[in-house]
Amino acid sequence: MKFISWNIDSINAALTGTSTRAGETREVLHQIAALQPDMVAIQETKLSKNGPTKKHLAALNEIFPDYEVVWRSSVEPARKGYAGTMYLYKAAYHPTVSYPEIGAPEPMDQEGRMITLEFPEFYVTEVYTPNSGSGLKRLAERQAWDDQYRQYLHRLDQTKPVIASGDFNVAHEPIDLAHPENNHHSAGYTDEEREHFTKLLQAGFTDTFRHLHPEKTGAYSWWAQRVITSKQNNSGWRIDYWLVSNRLADAVTNSSMIDTGQRRDHAPIELDIDL
Repeated sequence: MKFISWNIDSINAALTGTSTRAGETREVLHQIAALQPDMVAIQETKLSKNGPTKKHLAALNEIFPDYEVVWRSSVEPARKGYAGTMYLYKAAYHPTVSYPEIGAPEPMDQEGRMITLEFPEFYVTEVYTPNSGSGLKRLAERQAWDDQYRQYLHRLDQTKPVIASGDFNVAHEPIDLAHPENNHHSAGYTDEEREHFTKLLQAGFTDTFRHLHPEKTGAYSWWAQRVITSKQNNSGWRIDYWLVSNRLADAVTNSSMIDTGQRRDHAPIELDIDL
């Protein structure tokens, strides 16, 4: 099976925008569709609480015919048009869809950050992990989120194997970002965030990219959009992951980033697994 996960940074802009960046984002969507994935996890949709409009759904159907769409948006008391997640999956599948609340600090559970698909033999789940924010203002809440999320994945794993993806907003090891020496106290590379990601892996999960490429350097999934030279200089971070229950690790045949050309921000990540 082939899975793709991507922080798209506004699906409305991608589907209806007229800017150069919107065009680049649509090109990536077509690139993903050409791979004919079994399912696509999308983070940071930034949709309203009512979800995709008829225009959005028509555009998605044009790019991804014969796919079902499920979504989750930020709702009050959380900010409007913030965060949000979505799955596209082939219509031949009939998963049970759930929208987990994990007991995170308010209003994180209302920010539309997780969707889980249950299949007969495994779970597929996506997350858009809260960012610790400017000045690490949200670091304490982020740590509480990480604890609750880890416990949630562990509970799923007790029932059947788990395949988890998303923007985890953390570069785990120095090898996972271009300039670790300059970012020790930056959101996404604090000791606390990295330690919590270690705990997540220790709870029974495998970072599939590092499983296949333990020493690979210069492999990133995010480049700062506001820094014009970030992509051309490859000053990136690897903060998007495909994780699997340890017992699935040897079934993984590919875990990689999809090239997005000059487009900065997140790159989609692909997982191929023999289930």
